[in-house]
Amino acid sequence: MSYEMIALLMFASMMLLLLTGKRVFGAIGVVAVVFSLALWGDGGSEMAFSAAMKLMKWYPLLTLPLFIYMGYMLSESGIADDLYRMFHVWMGPVRGGLAIGTIVLMVAISAMNGLSVAGMAIGASIAMPELLRRGYDKIMVTGVIQAGSSLGILVPPSVVLVLYGMIARQPVGQLWLAGVFPGLMMAGLFVLYIAVRCWLKPEMGPSLSREERAAVSWSEKIALLKAGLIPLFIFFSMTGLFLLGYTSLVESSAVGAMAATLAAIFKRRLTAHVMEETLRKTLSITCMFMWIILAALCFGAVFDGLGAVRAIENFFVDQMGWGPWQILILMQVSFIIMGMFLDDTAMLVIVAPLYVPLVGHLGFDLVWYGVLYTITCQIAYMTPPFGYNLFLMRAMAPPEVTLKDIYQSITPFVLIMVLALVLVMAFPQIALWLPGVQYGH
Repeated sequence: MSYEMIALLMFASMMLLLLTGKRVFGAIGVVAVVFSLALWGDGGSEMAFSAAMKLMKWYPLLTLPLFIYMGYMLSESGIADDLYRMFHVWMGPVRGGLAIGTIVLMVAISAMNGLSVAGMAIGASIAMPELLRRGYDKIMVTGVIQAGSSLGILVPPSVVLVLYGMIARQPVGQLWLAGVFPGLMMAGLFVLYIAVRCWLKPEMGPSLSREERAAVSWSEKIALLKAGLIPLFIFFSMTGLFLLGYTSLVESSAVGAMAATLAAIFKRRLTAHVMEETLRKTLSITCMFMWIILAALCFGAVFDGLGAVRAIENFFVDQMGWGPWQILILMQVSFIIMGMFLDDTAMLVIVAPLYVPLVGHLGFDLVWYGVLYTITCQIAYMTPPFGYNLFLMRAMAPPEVTLKDIYQSITPFVLIMVLALVLVMAFPQIALWLPGVQYGH
């Protein structure tokens, strides 16, 4: 059997196992180990062992549990609730102000957690009931929370970019900095859309009444401003020390975790229950990602050994006659299609052994491509019929928000994300300027 047929059989076996509903790391890991033993005999067992050792020796991976801990500590202790209350009071007088404040909240939560699930949970449980109670259009509100929560995988400290950095062998610090301006640009486009939509149709996002504004004194506003600034201070102290060169990436994550714990103590909210929930969720998420990375490394090692990447490159470039940009656009389309059925981690693990080396061979920057991959994942999250965020929202939304409303709500935000993707593809410096300045190239 040719190496190309072996690679195709290996890929098809993995997809078949995934369709059975087995855990992602189990399906990928089993295929990798079985094929390595079949191809190289007893020596193939070294591949899984080597992948495990590579994982354990990768120092930046320590950022993963620390940032996840920081996000859950702020969420479980209620400090993130204070942040939303601050936006509620200060942005309420503006048309669509609470929806705009929700986007800003999602950016802040993203900067504290790195996961889209956390933003979705906070938005659906805190922001959505308040927005619906105040007469906001339920379709727009649903779209705002889904779009805002998707920023968690792009704005640093993005856990998805940590995984991409591990698999693509790219510096996590550069990937995080590359996600800053695209993430802020996308958030700014969301805010602009909400502001224009509510200006044209005020009934979609009514402002707070005079009575409600008068009910909150200036002393209360100042107190809320102080409380809401705590998580922002944690984020800026953490990233500021890193950007100024005082701490390494791992040390910055430790600073963030410690600052979040001290903030919970300062607010007198660090109870035994809060600590137990934070540690349990941190351990659960971290172990899941560790197993997935391990399976991905083993799978990628077998693919590298087969030379499958070179065969795919020859097929598209030599036989099909496609140019680099045509191949790149095809990759993004395939991500969107897979995102209808899989989450971002599964997509990365399945196609990274194929796509990442191919992108390098085509002459594209792998840090820039990491941002493209992440934005495409955001689009895939919100694409029917089985977008990941669509079903998360259905599980968390109140009964009056139907699945039809959820599908209808995402159209304008998906179009905005596609626009952001095109802009980053057309102007790579949107992503590459900041890491270039920080790292001197």
